[in-house]
Amino acid sequence: MNQRVASFMELVKARNSHEPEFLQAVQEVAETVLDYIAEQDIYNGKNILLRMVEPERAISFRVSWVDDQGEIQVNRGYRIQMNSAIGPYKGGLRFHPSVNMSILKFLAFEQVFKNSLTTLPMGGGKGGSDFDPKGKSDAEIMRFCHNFMAELSRHIGPHTDIPAGDIGVGAREIGFLFGMYKKIKNEFTGVLTGKGLSWGGSLIRPEATGYGTVYFAESMLQTKNESMEGKSVVISGSGNVAQYAAEKVLHLGGKVLTLSDSSGYIYDKDGVDAEKLAFVMDLKNNKRGRISEYVEKYSSAEFFEGETPWGVACDVALPCATQNELSGEDAEKLLGNGCICVAEGANMPCMPEAVHKFHEAKILFAPGKASNAGGVATSGLEMSQNSLRISWTREEVDNKLKDIMKNIHDNCVAYGTEDGYTNYVKGANIAGFVKVADAMLAQGVV
Repeated sequence: MNQRVASFMELVKARNSHEPEFLQAVQEVAETVLDYIAEQDIYNGKNILLRMVEPERAISFRVSWVDDQGEIQVNRGYRIQMNSAIGPYKGGLRFHPSVNMSILKFLAFEQVFKNSLTTLPMGGGKGGSDFDPKGKSDAEIMRFCHNFMAELSRHIGPHTDIPAGDIGVGAREIGFLFGMYKKIKNEFTGVLTGKGLSWGGSLIRPEATGYGTVYFAESMLQTKNESMEGKSVVISGSGNVAQYAAEKVLHLGGKVLTLSDSSGYIYDKDGVDAEKLAFVMDLKNNKRGRISEYVEKYSSAEFFEGETPWGVACDVALPCATQNELSGEDAEKLLGNGCICVAEGANMPCMPEAVHKFHEAKILFAPGKASNAGGVATSGLEMSQNSLRISWTREEVDNKLKDIMKNIHDNCVAYGTEDGYTNYVKGANIAGFVKVADAMLAQGVV
């Protein structure tokens, strides 16, 4: 770490010493952006990055709700409104026991850069609760969502802050949240994205993060005159992102070898084909089952309890589960087995030491703020459709998504290429920073 970065991180740590995930995200950006800032006279003395790391607003509130036994439960709700320089706050809501201020600030900070990279007019935000939807009845989830929105509704709006889904917040939860917002405000507006198709949702939105990750990986491979066709692919996770990443890999001719959840991973030497993927989608989306049930259905597969899939030999790795799931040791396994491309489908799933090893080996590596931006990009397209009161076809949305992911890739290459090697982390951070920083300068000290 150079002295410029060290001095900056001392300031940030003094205010956020108890927030490790947030500090990790900030340091990654600082290491690539601060030298660039120092070379640009326009940013001199403006402390732009220091202003970016401080949320414009951090909201915390109590959520009381009644379970099916009639007992009152209490959870914490949050909304981090990080930066609105280029548009209204935009970012998901996460319902998971691990949710706290550090994780949401890290996600909101990442979201600022990710949204900037899409070129759409969206600021960055993130929110959620330590509520766990697993094991809850639909009635309990509805009561929780209604009470959560009763408070959140006063802080959001179609021109202020437009939340979406994230881990633990799918179509069911978005429906309950939207219903309460509509009742409280007595208006039908595009205040949430990820809505059902019959009430303002967009085609391709459920698929967008997974599809976009694979589109980005394909663009990276093309810089080496390669493609996804014929490649063996290791995927972590088995939720929305992993499912549709697997689907798009199959569309492009790749072979999916693994999927996982918190209990372990499955390895299918014959590949997870369309029929097997349909089984996984039904298992995870409808039956709320565990990935271990896959091996009961398909004898070609093995289940590895409590393990991650990074020891499986592959050409391409797509970490699509959660933050910090891929360690430096895991990176060494992937490199040792010949992996040539890693694209993050989740937010910050690769630990800093893993990213360092990928860069050292000069393989293709894409950070989540670039490669998984397809989800929020399509949320932006949903917002556009809501504003215009129209619905685009599946093909129209998919083509727009492809174009956005290609533009993000090209911007990363433009800012991150040195001596023939593209550092996509550096490229994404600088490209995302420039748009937001210029808007902040134009608007003055606010």
